Amino acid sequence: MSGAVVGGSETASQIEYYSRALRAPRISDAFRRLGDQARDAVWSHEEYLAAVLSREVSEREASGSAMRIKAARFPGFKTLEDFNFDRQPSADRNLIAHLGTGVFLAEGKNVVLLGPPGTGETHLAISLGVKAAQTGHRVLFDTAVGWVNRLQEAHSRGKLDAELKRLRRYSALIVDEVGYIPFDQDAANLFFQLVSSRYEQASLILTSNLTFGRWGDVFGDPTVASAMIDRIVHHADVISLKGASYRMKNHQLPSTTT
Repeated sequence: MSGAVVGGSETASQIEYYSRALRAPRISDAFRRLGDQARDAVWSHEEYLAAVLSREVSEREASGSAMRIKAARFPGFKTLEDFNFDRQPSADRNLIAHLGTGVFLAEGKNVVLLGPPGTGETHLAISLGVKAAQTGHRVLFDTAVGWVNRLQEAHSRGKLDAELKRLRRYSALIVDEVGYIPFDQDAANLFFQLVSSRYEQASLILTSNLTFGRWGDVFGDPTVASAMIDRIVHHADVISLKGASYRMKNHQLPSTTT
């Protein structure tokens, strides 16, 4: 690159002004740090500009990703890379890796993770949510009970439809622990409305300790459960996990004596 990349204090001041005007503060740091490198490597003006803008974009994306992850309200930070597939051979590595690309979100598909407690359903659900947030998608996490409580509150204020519409702006809602606590009829109807409002519109990621055949017990009505399952699985990948709880693996229950 011929000539000076940064042409003195006046030019530097102009660049700093432009970066503030564009709300791109990282340019103020990057143009100086990359200046010497550009001169030494004889970059073209276009290469130098691309490098400066690349720093701004990459750091902005990283910042946005962190904000989306925080806003998702995950109970913890989990990644697919941390998932122990050796302990869970029933998990399809290739399918889960494909889901990690987020393609299913663009298609409005669902992901359902079924398995006994402690077999990794929540870990995978959070991991897929984190991947989605990192690639620019808005995600929101809660338990099934938490989602019902949210909808009950909206319903009591006469704003259920507005809340469901607002939630459709999220690419993915994660519904954890379906089946741990049974719902009464009103709660089941609200949950059904959540599922229906996202049908072929936006994605759900659900975890459950129960097979679909037992969801009728959870929702108190086999007909409602069947209609709900039909909407969920119509466009979905269903992953069944097996085995004993990871959390109990290294803990033996105390023996009892009589």
